[in-house]
Amino acid sequence: MPLPTGTTVQYGDIVLLVGKDRRSFIRTVSEGRRFECHLGFFEYDNLVGMAFGQQIKTNIGRQLFVLTPNIDDIVTHLEREGQIIFPKDLGYIALKLGVRSGSRVLEAGTGSGALTTTLALLVGETGHVYTYEMRQKMQERALNNVRRLGLLDRVTFHLRDIERGFEETDVDALFLDLREPWAYLEQARAAIRGGGMFGAIVPTMNQVLELIENLYDGPWFFLSIEELLLRTYKTIPARIRPDDQMVGHTGYLVFARAVERDSLDDMNVKREAARAAAEDETADEGNGVDTDDRDSNR
Repeated sequence: MPLPTGTTVQYGDIVLLVGKDRRSFIRTVSEGRRFECHLGFFEYDNLVGMAFGQQIKTNIGRQLFVLTPNIDDIVTHLEREGQIIFPKDLGYIALKLGVRSGSRVLEAGTGSGALTTTLALLVGETGHVYTYEMRQKMQERALNNVRRLGLLDRVTFHLRDIERGFEETDVDALFLDLREPWAYLEQARAAIRGGGMFGAIVPTMNQVLELIENLYDGPWFFLSIEELLLRTYKTIPARIRPDDQMVGHTGYLVFARAVERDSLDDMNVKREAARAAAEDETADEGNGVDTDDRDSNR
């Protein structure tokens, strides 16, 4: 198993070690080896049999909590090249894509493997993740991260451009983390099963506009554009208030459902109605009329 499932530490377990200064480390418990950090060192052998939630002392008497890591911890500690998708977005992406045990999920733009790792943990032993990356150095980094977590049997890595399409078909969901995701919508639709989920992340509204316009012209329905802003709070009981800094814009998320091509005629009728409604709303706003939000159901 990639993560501990028992109540006590065993050899081979991936553990989260956290000092009272909140600095944390994720390590694999290896027989005969030693853990070292700014708080001193201890032998991994001394962890075996210890209950999760306890503290272990280093050679200089400093203590670290021994915990089971969650997905947030794992993603935060990944070795990375460049920026990764933020944890606040990762969970929501998986939720919107409907990822669960047994899902088959495609990803393009592996990067350092933050989303790859998250998906691999969620699809379980009966699901699978297929990920595509053009840059060999990035793929090697992601592959090492996945291997370190014992998840290689759940992930297939492809090192190539997706312009000529994906090798897999009838997947449950597909996500693109690419500069121009609209350029690969035909390839994406050919890989997703009818009714499956499509998602993409882009940093600018210009890219959102281009992607939405292209989704409108293809076999996609139930489009949405979303953005998540995360605010954390100080946990001092006498003065609970927002932290001085917050995680603001990290990317725009675009989602859609893949629909069958033979339903395009009916879809186009609905889309024209939606566009007309949007134009009417714009005209009303221009005339100073207060309009309610209208769900175009695109």
